[in-house]
Amino acid sequence: MLYLLEAETKRKLSMAKRSYDQYCALARALDVLGERWTLLLVRELLLGQKRFSDLLAGLPGIGPNVLSARLKLLQAEGVVRQTKLAPPAASVVYELTERGRELEPAVLALGRWGVQLLGPRKPADRHRLGWLLLGMRMAFHPEAARGITETYEFRVEDETFTAEVDDGSIDVRHGAAVDPDVVIESNFETMVALGSGQMTSREALDAGMVRVDGDPDAAVRCARMLTLTGGRR
Repeated sequence: MLYLLEAETKRKLSMAKRSYDQYCALARALDVLGERWTLLLVRELLLGQKRFSDLLAGLPGIGPNVLSARLKLLQAEGVVRQTKLAPPAASVVYELTERGRELEPAVLALGRWGVQLLGPRKPADRHRLGWLLLGMRMAFHPEAARGITETYEFRVEDETFTAEVDDGSIDVRHGAAVDPDVVIESNFETMVALGSGQMTSREALDAGMVRVDGDPDAAVRCARMLTLTGGRR
């Protein structure tokens, strides 16, 4: 019975959304992911579990009805699941399934491709500091981190992030580090300029746009690992 209900839900959702009607793997993927907001919804869930209200806040401009429809489609396709946090939180949250997490390399690759389209931030452009976490994953160069185990703390405006590098892998999360090798303080625009290669770390330091505390060699290694363009540091 549960299988029949799931099949009926998928059928109704497929009727409600547009399809390319092409027997092509890319076209099938776009049938699921090609609607407006869908990949940005995946972006938000790549940063961790989110409540419905968190997703609304992380996707400024989306309406509750559209968000609900996108979530239902992704749940029906096995990309997203709904779960409940343990007490005392006991909140209903959304998270990516294993199949959903398989989208991470594609999302990061699209982000790297799009960095050259950024340019200066326009007054109407919304931004959230949390997006920097995904930006750090996009910018990370594993080959530059071989044999390195270090922790970097980033203080960006009113938020703090930690990046832990361990022999070619990186884990980025909200919150302060326990014992960082280096602490880097800056603002959103400067961090984006550094990560996209629009500005070098030397230029940012000379202009007083970045403050670095800790091991200076670790700061240099951090700069080499976290640049989307692999450009000058």
